[in-house]
Parts: sequence; C-alpha cells; structure tokens
Amino acid sequence: MNKPPHRIEVKSPPGGLRLLSADDPAPLGIENESGSSPFVLVADHAGNRVPSTLGELGLSPRDRERHIAWDIGIGGLAVALARELDAACIAQTYSRLVIDCNRRLDAEDSIVQSSDGTRIPGNIGLTHEQIEARQREIYAPYHRGIAELLESRSQRSTALILLHSFTPVFSGIERPWHAGVLYNRDDRLARPLLKTLSELMTDFVIGDNQPYSAQDGTDVALIDHGEARGLPVVELEIRQDLILDASGQRQWARRLATALKSIGVAT
Repeated sequence: MNKPPHRIEVKSPPGGLRLLSADDPAPLGIENESGSSPFVLVADHAGNRVPSTLGELGLSPRDRERHIAWDIGIGGLAVALARELDAACIAQTYSRLVIDCNRRLDAEDSIVQSSDGTRIPGNIGLTHEQIEARQREIYAPYHRGIAELLESRSQRSTALILLHSFTPVFSGIERPWHAGVLYNRDDRLARPLLKTLSELMTDFVIGDNQPYSAQDGTDVALIDHGEARGLPVVELEIRQDLILDASGQRQWARRLATALKSIGVAT
C-alpha cells in the first residue's frame, strides 16, 4: 500500500495525551488515488499495526497475526484488485484491536477487551483520555480520508466496494462459503454481482449476506460513506485461506475485477 500523499496531522488538546509517535505510520494508506475506475475500494481491517506507545497491547506476536487483529490477506487483495481495475483504494493501517474503524464509537466492540476468547490486556481499564486519543488520531483521520477522497470524486460516477476476509471455521463450525456478497438497503450492486459471481465461479459457494449480514447496522463505511451519500455500495467477504499469499490474492483480484467490470456501476 502506497504512503499517503501527506501525513494527516492531528492536534492534541493542550496537555492532552498523544497516541502516535513520529515513527508510527499514518492511519491510512492510499493506493492509486487518481485511478480511472468508477470503483473505490475500502479495506477497514487491512492492517495489524499497533502504535508504539501501546506496547503491542500486551499480546504475543502470534495473536497479533490472527484474525482477531486484522482481516488476513485483504490488504494484498485490495492492492491487487486496485491494479486490476485501475481503482483508488484506501486501507486502514492499524489493528482493529486498537480501535475498530468499522464500528460506531459508542459500540461495545469499538475497543474490545477480549476477542474470540483472547484477553486484550492493553484495552482493559482505559481512561476516557486514552480512548479519546485512539478516536482522535486513528479513527477520525481514517474516515476523514475516505470522505475527502469521495468528495473529490463528486463529479464522477462512483461506487464503493468494501473488502473484508473471514475465517473458514467459526465457533467450531466449518463455513461452506468461499466468498460473500453483503448489502443493507441498497442492493444495486449486490444483486447483479451475486448473479455474475455465481455464473463465473460455478465451483464456489457465494453467500447472499453470508457469512455475515450487513443489515445489522454495524458497518460504518457501508452506511455513512455509501448509503448516506447515495452511492452504490457492496461489501465483499473472501475466505482468508484463499487469499493468504500473493498468488491467491491475484487470482481473486482477477475474478472480482472480471465480475465488477461486467456489471459496471448501477445507478
């Protein structure tokens, strides 16, 4: 993921707690910002970085590589798909365990104290000032970056593609899907994409609002950046074991690009 064209400066209140140090990366990466495609890609859980001031949240390196920390493989897929489509792409740098940028700030899972049975020591007993620092220095500039990119394209036909990955097994149950097409109220992209993917990929099981439903109102990007702006929007979930390496990421990028190009931007 390319470095953003400029570092987003976040001013702390006088005497306030500063989260990110000079050596920490910006909260978002931008790939192919001026791409010609009408599609804009967003990957909320692409990164698993932790600010140096948080001491790895008290987690082991192994835990920081698990799905609890990020959507495994989705960062590489996002870059590959951006190149296939010549599309702009924005991806989150920091782990969802620091703060989940696809949740409301007042949601219980905005900053989790445990995930999939694993305790997150660095998230327990946070003060209001510590929570506010994560909101101010990671969450706010990330969403501001998405909004600014979409606003810069206000005179262009634009559709939003939200990219995520999921685990093959959840709560001990093996999931049958290889990918999922998720949507809320706006299904302009979802319906033709479901049909096209099912026709192109007959050996794969494509979920209709599975393995998750986007109709529970929790997905901030889908609702605030897509539906609230009146943009066609769809969320894609790819099973993580299929996109673990660059080869799998390129294969899925080609499949998704073929499908997206064939349906175009629904209006």
